[in-house]
Amino acid sequence: MPIEANVDPLEIDKFQSIASRWWDPESEFRPLHEINPLRVSYIEQRARGVDGKKILDVGCGGGILAEALASKGARVTGIDMAELSLEVARLHLHESKLDVDYQLSTVEAFAERNEGQFDIVTCLELLEHVPDPASVISAATSLLKPDGLLFLSTINRNPKSFALAILGAEYVLGLLPRGTHEYRKFIKPSEIAAQLRQTGLRVTDITGMRYNPITKNYALGRDVDINYLLTACFDD
Repeated sequence: MPIEANVDPLEIDKFQSIASRWWDPESEFRPLHEINPLRVSYIEQRARGVDGKKILDVGCGGGILAEALASKGARVTGIDMAELSLEVARLHLHESKLDVDYQLSTVEAFAERNEGQFDIVTCLELLEHVPDPASVISAATSLLKPDGLLFLSTINRNPKSFALAILGAEYVLGLLPRGTHEYRKFIKPSEIAAQLRQTGLRVTDITGMRYNPITKNYALGRDVDINYLLTACFDD
C-alpha cells in the first residue's frame, strides 16, 4: 500500500469537523481528557520515567497526550494528518508554555526520514481509524532506537466490545459521537501481537481499560475485552 494511501479521508474529516473543541474537557473529547492521566502513568511506569527521552506521538490530534508527556520533561514530536487538529495543538502551546514539535505527516513518511531516532513511540487510539494498521506498526517500529519502547492502544473485536464501545458509548451513554468507531476496524490483541512479531518486537505488557457508568470513572485492569494498552520492545 502506498504511504499516502494509508489515510482514511472520512476519518480525517470526522476529526477536522470538531478540531476546535480538542481542549474543551466537556466536549466530544471528554473521554480522552479523562483517560489521559491513566495513559501517561502507564507509559511512565513502563518506561521508568520519560524525563529527557525523545518521544514520537503518532496521531497526536490536538496534543492532549503530547503536552502531558512534554510536561514530564520529555522531548516530544507529534504527527497527524488532520491539519486543523495540528493548528489547535500549536495554538494551545501558547497557553501551556510547553515545547512540542507538531508536524503534518503519516507515520510511514515520517519513518523514511527518522529511522531509529526515538526512545518511545506512542500510537494511542489511532489503529482503529486507519486502513492498514500493520503498516503503521511497521513504520512505528522502524522509528525506535534499539532499546526503545512502543506503546499502542486500541479496541478489541468481540461481541462485548461492540455492545459497550459502540452501542453503549455512542448510542446509550453518549460518551462519543455516533459513528466514531466501526466494529470491523477493531483489532484483537493476538492480531497486534502477530504484527509486532513480524517487525521484531515482542509484547511485554497488555493492560485493559474499563469505564464504570455508575461512578463515571476509568480504570486500568486485567480485562482487555474492550479497550487495551500494550507495550512492546525488540527481542533480545
